[in-house]
Amino acid sequence: MSSSAQVLHGGVGTGVGSMPGTDPREAAAIVNGELDLAHLAELPARGQGADMVGRMAAVLVDLPMDAGTWGYRLAGRGSSVARRARDFLNADLDAVEELWDTAGFIGTDRPFKLQVCGPFTLSASVELPAGHKVLRDRGAWRDVIASTAEGVAQLVGEVHRRLGATVVVQLDEPMIGAVLDGAVRPLTRFDTIPAVPLPEVADALGGLADTVGRPVIVHSCARPRWDLVDRLRQVAWSLDVTDPTSDDLDGIGSLIDRGGILLAGCVPSSGDRRVRAETVATGLAALIDRIGLDRKVLSQNVIVTPTCGLAGATSDWATTALGLCAQAGDLLAADPDAL
Repeated sequence: MSSSAQVLHGGVGTGVGSMPGTDPREAAAIVNGELDLAHLAELPARGQGADMVGRMAAVLVDLPMDAGTWGYRLAGRGSSVARRARDFLNADLDAVEELWDTAGFIGTDRPFKLQVCGPFTLSASVELPAGHKVLRDRGAWRDVIASTAEGVAQLVGEVHRRLGATVVVQLDEPMIGAVLDGAVRPLTRFDTIPAVPLPEVADALGGLADTVGRPVIVHSCARPRWDLVDRLRQVAWSLDVTDPTSDDLDGIGSLIDRGGILLAGCVPSSGDRRVRAETVATGLAALIDRIGLDRKVLSQNVIVTPTCGLAGATSDWATTALGLCAQAGDLLAADPDAL
């Protein structure tokens, strides 16, 4: 059984990460009010330094970030972007700490999930000072991996000190498929970016997970890369399962059969009042039936999530969606054979 499975377990719901709005206390109240496996909300609507990539300006160690012509870039020194990112992160942590203190959760080892931009998506999104994508330079992206590992380990320590929680780390890697296929768009058509070989990606992410030393989830809303899932076995996987191909069914079956944890994205990330928790749970049961696994895995290995982040949702739907995830998780835990 993977190290992730020792803390993460099926029969619960959680969020992917991003939430609508700009108020960290409102977002924290929704997340912690609806979910037993709560997470640190990301609020990209606050602007530069609050989105998935910009938040890393507050996480990376010895790799300052600034804003460049095309977006974010590595810089030679600290910047206003890094200060904004740290202020946003502190406000988010303060909001959760205040809620947990009021609820009596501090020091209880209650699980709590952090999300950070994965190093390959970060390297595919950020420029070097010279004007190329980080991913174009092998040494540079290796520096990003090392800096991410050290920064995430420090953030985990800070969250544990504040909350006394069992911290889980999610690496958001929506661009991992493009990285593996050599399909990351360069800044110019002359600036080709080579593919990163699968073994190197798997070894790098596995090494990062080992350095962090906590349960790790790799999340992507894009089409699953089962070649990477098969190689990277010490982590849990957060994937959209709403329209599975035959390859997806085989991949999900292999992941769960070896004791891995699937965070199944199946609750719409935008509003749909017709969705009910029972429908979500029975849909997951039907998925497991198609694969041919025993339904008991629903209560042991499957966590319910939205299909992707909720930044584009209304506040009402974000609340509803997270509630549906939690309720569907409860149904999976109670009696999956009855679904």
